Amino acid sequence: MGLYRRGKTYWFTITYEGKRIQKSTDTDDKKLAKKIYSKTMFDLIEGSYFEAAKLKKITFKDMATKYVQSYKKSRDTASLKRLLPVFGEMVIADVTTEAVSDYRRERLKVARPATVYQELALMRRMFNVARREWKWGKDNPVSALSFSVGNSNARDKWLTSKEEQYLLNAATNPFWLRSMLLVALHTGMRQGEILGLKWQNVDLKRRMVRVVKSKNGEKRGIPMSDTLFGVLKNISVRDISGRVFPISYSSVRHAYDKLMAKTCFEDFHFHDLRHTFATRLVQNGVDLYKVKELLGHKSISMTMRYAHHCPDSLRASVDILDSCYKSATVEYNKNRVGEKILLNQ
Repeated sequence: MGLYRRGKTYWFTITYEGKRIQKSTDTDDKKLAKKIYSKTMFDLIEGSYFEAAKLKKITFKDMATKYVQSYKKSRDTASLKRLLPVFGEMVIADVTTEAVSDYRRERLKVARPATVYQELALMRRMFNVARREWKWGKDNPVSALSFSVGNSNARDKWLTSKEEQYLLNAATNPFWLRSMLLVALHTGMRQGEILGLKWQNVDLKRRMVRVVKSKNGEKRGIPMSDTLFGVLKNISVRDISGRVFPISYSSVRHAYDKLMAKTCFEDFHFHDLRHTFATRLVQNGVDLYKVKELLGHKSISMTMRYAHHCPDSLRASVDILDSCYKSATVEYNKNRVGEKILLNQ
């Protein structure tokens, strides 16, 4: 056995496949030292010892740098700005579920649940790619952590018809703002989808708008209303980039903030125009599955947040039962008459 004492501490020396390993067990307990020695031998045979040693040299920043080269998404930059100061210099072997849980707890004190969800989701994706493709470890410290935000961060802000008209009438400057608001209200598209929309994906002949770059990566088609058709048809200036709205995010934010100050709307985000689109459809009896497809939701559970907006539609569905009961009563009475005739005979 390669176990020996050096002073009060037990050490061991192992030569395996031409590589010599000399290491302290950091204990003067012989039984514990033997267990550490045996565990090291097992890891060598299983091939995980040198892998573990390699992981102790790879930092979270190294993993993030390699990940963004091939898999970066639009929201990842913002998430990494929060993650790197905390985990950046840690080796990935030291990023434990407990460490991630502590991060989540502290971030929820100052950030919205959905924001924290995005950050943890990015961590989970990075560790999955590192584990499956680069063979950096066997475990994902984030996958064991529950970080669903449920509906705690859901907003239910939307415009009434009068509020919508008031907002549109006030959107006179810059010249493109009113058109952008109408596109949002008549398509339910996200701000990023609108700014990324190109003329090649606007089919005026078939009256269809195609979203090719969405949040969940799936394409979808949105039929044009008469209002939307008129708005897009009347945009005469075409930019060399091919974008319908060749505007920067900062320009949109500046113009929208000025509009909110002008109209005195409180806590009404650009994204709430998407909620208005969905709410308006549901209030007018459009099936939730169709609303799901128009919004580009991956699951119907995301669309169900609008279900409470359609009480009249739900009532009409229940009214069908009255017709069923009436039919059943008539049929029952007919049978009762037949029974009396038979009895009299």
